[in-house]
Amino acid sequence: MTGIQRVALVTAATSSLGRGMAEALLADGFLVVVSGRSEAKGLQAAAEMDAEGRASFVACDALDQQQTEAMVDTVLDRHGRIDVLINNAGGSSGFAPVHQLSDDAWMQAFQWNVSSAFWTVRRAVPAMLEQEFGRIVNISSVQGKQANRANASHYVTAKHALNGFTKAVALEYGRQGITCNAICVGAVETDLMQDAGRKAAAAAGISYEAYKQRYADAAMTGRLNSVDEVAAMARLLASDAGAGITGAILNVDGGTCSY
Repeated sequence: MTGIQRVALVTAATSSLGRGMAEALLADGFLVVVSGRSEAKGLQAAAEMDAEGRASFVACDALDQQQTEAMVDTVLDRHGRIDVLINNAGGSSGFAPVHQLSDDAWMQAFQWNVSSAFWTVRRAVPAMLEQEFGRIVNISSVQGKQANRANASHYVTAKHALNGFTKAVALEYGRQGITCNAICVGAVETDLMQDAGRKAAAAAGISYEAYKQRYADAAMTGRLNSVDEVAAMARLLASDAGAGITGAILNVDGGTCSY
């Protein structure tokens, strides 16, 4: 790979965690394409991240299969390759106990967290196979290893499924130069956490500050994780040094999860 300009695609990366990972890869010399739903926000983020033009933007709603596949095609048309794919898009809405959870909320969680990753991986893998190199990183959650969050069965189940998908991809392509890993992220106060967390807190009948404190209290570190801490793991998995790591479900959670 010496002398080849590597290209990374980071989904949902115009702010917060996704942007942090994109900036880490830029620091390592990658050409980075970020996606998001807002074109104005995305173009501004790309310009702020790298004034030399090594960062660019593709508009994409991760819940839309056609847009998601077109995003990958755009990156391949623009740069001719994808070396690193970070599936950061994910989330859920409609938090409720199982007996009150709607079909729409259940299906959206799977489309947002699992199908979106499937669509990007399926579209990007042929190019990775041709170049005999690829790094796929799926952003999961500690809720993909456990279930200690009420009113979020759809999110918990979808993240468990994403971890299974990660291992399946690692098995199928590990001997062809492609690694696939998941990062189980603990609580990080991202834009999504502020939005979804306030709704989840309301559903649980507590304040948002109390909601965040529950996560801090559950961590061995006694605090939430930072964007930079998650980005450091993504950076390793995207690198040559991470070649021996595949099929791994790795925690960056301050010791929240028991395994």
